[in-house]
Amino acid sequence: MSNLHRIQELLAYLEEEPNNPFNLYALALEYQNIDPERAVDYFNELLTSHNDYLPTYYHAADFFARRYEIDKAKAIYEEGIRLATQVKNSHALRELKNAFLNFQFENE
Repeated sequence: MSNLHRIQELLAYLEEEPNNPFNLYALALEYQNIDPERAVDYFNELLTSHNDYLPTYYHAADFFARRYEIDKAKAIYEEGIRLATQVKNSHALRELKNAFLNFQFENE
């Protein structure tokens, strides 16, 4: 299945379920390499309107780090770690902490 076909399907899902954060998340991931500015919009919407959607934080922080938006990436990692701790998701917490540690080695 091509990216364009997946994007069309995801846009249809988003129209059907505008409050489902997974649709925004999947679109952000699809767009990150083919239309980064759209990905920015979807990640930002997730981080503001669905800030309790834990999967966002790992990918959003990595995305902004690759765009050299270091302060934003750092804040996203820190918020993701806080949220994972709060909801007691040890798997996500471990992944976020490892990614943040690597991020710190590369950027500080």
